[in-house]
Amino acid sequence: MSNSPIHAVIKRWHAHTRGELANGLDVLLDDDVVFYSPIVFTPQRGKAITKLYLQAAGQTLPGEKTSTTEKTESNDAPKGFRYTKEILDGYNAVLEFETTIEGKYVNGIDMITCNDAGKITEFRVMIRPLQAINLVHKQMGDMLDKMKK
Repeated sequence: MSNSPIHAVIKRWHAHTRGELANGLDVLLDDDVVFYSPIVFTPQRGKAITKLYLQAAGQTLPGEKTSTTEKTESNDAPKGFRYTKEILDGYNAVLEFETTIEGKYVNGIDMITCNDAGKITEFRVMIRPLQAINLVHKQMGDMLDKMKK
């Protein structure tokens, strides 16, 4: 069902991640969006805090500054952030991603839910392996501290 609401949302999400959607997060996020972080135990509620987390993730997870075709030695995965798989249905999407940070492979998924208005109402991030979670936890904490100052 290619005309389900989530298809348009994910098209705009990709435009945002490429820097092609002015005020991207303001356009995409519902005022009452709920963000589930792989790092923080409690759900983060509201557009302001969700924007903060997604902006910090954008600074933390872009991966190492190399060509997206350059491979790491250990697992042959690209070093730069990229989505590798998408599952879209109705109001829900699962986007698998991978990147490399400080030489460590990071693999995860973004689970996105939207409403009829085409706004993201829920955003969940899951990351693996454990080394990646620990590294992202440290870097996200540092980035959030910088952004709050």
